Amino acid sequence: MIRLPVKKLKPGMIIAQSIYNRRGASYLVKGRPLTAEYIARLDKLQMPAVTVTSSDPNFSLPPPEDIVQEKTRITAIETVFNAFQSIEKEGTLDVGAMQSITDNLVLDIIERKQNLVQLTDIRLHDTYTFAHSVNVAILSAMLGVLQGYSQKDLQLLTMAAMLHDVGKIDTPLELLNKPGRLTDVEFDTIKQHPGNGALRIMEMQDKLPWASTLASVAAEHHEHVNGKGYPRGLRGGQIHRYAKLVAIADVYDALTSVRPYKKAYPPSVAHNIMVRLNRGQFEPEALNTFFDNVALYPVGTILKTIYGYAIVSDIQFGHTSTPTVIVFATLEGKVMKRPLTINLSNTEEKNDAIQLVILDNELRHFIHELKIDPTYYLLNQGK
Repeated sequence: MIRLPVKKLKPGMIIAQSIYNRRGASYLVKGRPLTAEYIARLDKLQMPAVTVTSSDPNFSLPPPEDIVQEKTRITAIETVFNAFQSIEKEGTLDVGAMQSITDNLVLDIIERKQNLVQLTDIRLHDTYTFAHSVNVAILSAMLGVLQGYSQKDLQLLTMAAMLHDVGKIDTPLELLNKPGRLTDVEFDTIKQHPGNGALRIMEMQDKLPWASTLASVAAEHHEHVNGKGYPRGLRGGQIHRYAKLVAIADVYDALTSVRPYKKAYPPSVAHNIMVRLNRGQFEPEALNTFFDNVALYPVGTILKTIYGYAIVSDIQFGHTSTPTVIVFATLEGKVMKRPLTINLSNTEEKNDAIQLVILDNELRHFIHELKIDPTYYLLNQGK
């Protein structure tokens, strides 16, 4: 995988992440080869960069399989968009449509649970809330499945996750998309969205089943188990069990997404922030389960390891921090005549084997110096 500026894209490259408009329709679906027309459209949309599976247009490497089908995700984004619009304008939503897409998301995740969470999508700034809500629903449902939730629990958890940010309807868009640092007053305004969301949901309680549960998740998804969250500073058992899962999914998706004020963090950096830097914020058992099922180094990631430069070729559940890699160059950057496949989980140095993730400008420079895209080694495994 390599993230390239739009100006460096070439026809034939395979896009690794779907790009959606605000209603859920996709501008581009991942796995599709880029054409000159698509590249021109991305430029017109002012997309700064996109992720492709290889910088060599001759290498047709497919992106990783998602944990939900593309058509399910697209329908879910459109459903959330319609729900938010309806709540804002009419104070109601189509409960049947929400139940239907919730059922489909849960079914997809159960049927496709053999797929790790890897790259997902790219959102334009004004579409962020809707696609983010769907990603949070998917990740929360995945956690619910892993924790043995019943079908009823999974459906309710997923719906709650899709509506967790409904309070942002009342937040000025210029604050949500502000590129610079928020002032204390502006952040206080942002911090009102959990309470606003709960109020919006409870106003529909006559027509919306499970309103109190949905409102609890909206109100509590920024609470921390150590009591340092907002808006009420709830602790541990005071926080709804659904909200604890939604909180993990919410922060992970926010960290790994491009926003006006930051770049997308790689999954490994998100892991470090959530597990180490934010210790005490999340339910430990649920957090460990989550990262056992998220590819910290997605297939195609280029790493500097103690064995040399390598490309990730496989990841196993429960061993996401120690993937299988193909070492193709020495630490001095010299291409090896015979690449070496190593399962880092089976090495004595497994906890210290990965030294660095090679990203963006550094990766482009590295490929230029190497005179070959490391994706070649994935395409020629076993040959």
